[in-house]
Amino acid sequence: NNHHEYEEVHPHDDDDAEDIELVGGGRNNRQRRAPLPPSTGGGSSSSSSSKLIVIILFLICLLGVYKLGMEEGKAEVQHETGLDVESKNHNSEEVQHEENEDHAVATQQQNNDLNVEETTTTTTTTTSPPKPSMKFTMDHLHSMRLECTNLINLLDNYYYGKPKATAMLLNSYIEPWDFNEVELDHFVESTDPSVVDSSSPRKLRAMKLVNTMLRALVSDEQRVFLMGGIGSSVMAGHDNCHYDSYESQMERLFSPIWQAANMEFTFQNAGEGGGCGDSFENQIYCIKQNISPDVDVVHYEWTYFEHGRAAGDHESLVRWIQMLPKQPPLHIFNTGVNKGGGQDDKLVEYYARYGFNAFYMKDGFMNGGYDYEKEKKELEIDRFAWGHVGDGYHNTTRYGELEEDDLRKTSLGVVMRNWHPGPMGFQLTSDSFTYVYTHAILKALDIIEKEVNDGKDPREKWDASTRPIFMKGDLPEPIFCDPMYCVVDEPPGCLNYELPTFGQWGPRVEDPDDDLNPYLGEVQNWNVWHKDNDLWYMVGKQDTALFKKREDSEMCRHLDACGGISARKKEDGMVVFRLPKMEVGLVVICGCCGKNVGEAMFIENESLEISFNTVPLNKTTFDVWPNKKCVRLLKKFPTSGRESETPTGHHYLALKLLEDQQGADVRISHVFTI
Repeated sequence: NNHHEYEEVHPHDDDDAEDIELVGGGRNNRQRRAPLPPSTGGGSSSSSSSKLIVIILFLICLLGVYKLGMEEGKAEVQHETGLDVESKNHNSEEVQHEENEDHAVATQQQNNDLNVEETTTTTTTTTSPPKPSMKFTMDHLHSMRLECTNLINLLDNYYYGKPKATAMLLNSYIEPWDFNEVELDHFVESTDPSVVDSSSPRKLRAMKLVNTMLRALVSDEQRVFLMGGIGSSVMAGHDNCHYDSYESQMERLFSPIWQAANMEFTFQNAGEGGGCGDSFENQIYCIKQNISPDVDVVHYEWTYFEHGRAAGDHESLVRWIQMLPKQPPLHIFNTGVNKGGGQDDKLVEYYARYGFNAFYMKDGFMNGGYDYEKEKKELEIDRFAWGHVGDGYHNTTRYGELEEDDLRKTSLGVVMRNWHPGPMGFQLTSDSFTYVYTHAILKALDIIEKEVNDGKDPREKWDASTRPIFMKGDLPEPIFCDPMYCVVDEPPGCLNYELPTFGQWGPRVEDPDDDLNPYLGEVQNWNVWHKDNDLWYMVGKQDTALFKKREDSEMCRHLDACGGISARKKEDGMVVFRLPKMEVGLVVICGCCGKNVGEAMFIENESLEISFNTVPLNKTTFDVWPNKKCVRLLKKFPTSGRESETPTGHHYLALKLLEDQQGADVRISHVFTI
């Protein structure tokens, strides 16, 4: 309270003094004063007058203290709510109203000597602090647009004009890319019901990719545009220097655009050679560990090994990655030609709203109009033969044209090393993806500019926090994949010991000393290992000979290597995996190294005991799945018995050697679950 009270307390019978207690502003101040001398005769009137004067002076002082407290209280309220005192005083009616209230309070207090209370209500206006300015500024927008335009002009000129560049770089997909249908007005999510039924699959696909770029640009917390690729030795770039892989070429080509926005572009290359025995069938389950779950776009390549039987795997992957934070589109890299009518054609249309598409490298070359068949028939020149230099349009890559070393320049002109593309093949692939994404960025920039010009904050619609969250029921019914495993709310969890990995593991090896470890106190000495590849691993003979003489040879080193957790002797004991949260109860382990090791290593091995939640599993229930490297231990959760119980809240998988191994070590490369 901003008013003051006083209370006169009469002295006790045994006290010569008088106490006066002042009560004001929440503080009690007791003053001590000496008693007045006794009155005699005519001095009584003078004494009474003196007392009255003292009381009046005291009341005046008390009123002054009260007024001062009121003013300080107003100033404090104004400061806390951000109000301008001077601007508030301009409202004379409000000021007069407050002064009248002050006068009324003072008058009432003067009329009441003791315990005067008054309740006042103060109405304050609170305002939210202004939202910080968007980190992506109009200067960034103009700089980025300039870089995009320069890159498109570069590729248009390199491929002999926009019509040919469009044919080679935009049209070499199952469904050609066309961003002209994307409307600036009323741009919405590609999954919005208002557009799904009324828009063509081509338009929806383009909208999804524009949406991906748009959110990356306006989200203040995002400073890196991240792509990730899973695949075979083609994805890894084998038989070339790693520097010449399409991912590395793309990083160099695409980065200046992102740098113009004070951002970075990174491509995580998780390609893995065939020596470890992997295929698309087991590696797709590790999408969240092989590459970061925070990716903006996912690439996939395993087309040499699919033989037309991968539609279910492609569909599973499309669906799983929509459960990742940024719901990235999936783009497949195929080195050959699209014969049309395949299952992927159906998926590309069916999942258009999620941005799915597939690029065909050889189609890209052929769409430029060069008559490869005539040249092959009449001149017996096969541009796609192993080791051939020149694609019919150029004799080396753009960066090869700057090379002073003739051997290196020639090597950079190879279209196909063998079944692996050479630098020229990878350059077209890099150019195509970059050309597509750059067109999507330009459309995103137009949308941002329109929002700003209309006086709107683009973050209100397109910040990452506004992205709708997908649950399994939000996606359409699957066509090819097993609903038990592909209609889920989270991607599979995976522990992959092979290199490289950029993401998050799902299962993990439990600490032998952890109190929650159900095998606490038992020997747990399995060892993690990785194959120690040298610098020239899978570089290729031509480049190895060339770069052994150069100081920049480190750029040839590939990232992939086999790995696992292993045991050979009984004294190694067991390994215990704590499994992540699961929806279905699928549990799979894969062996290393080879394509056919699963059955012998895990099912037929009598020295190996495999337990789930401390209960040994019956191996007759196991099956080799999803390829011959792996074994499915559980198809779904047990519904009875101790193996169905989780006293600690976690599921545990344990493998234990009962006897020394007579053959190869037990080597686990993957554990994955759903």
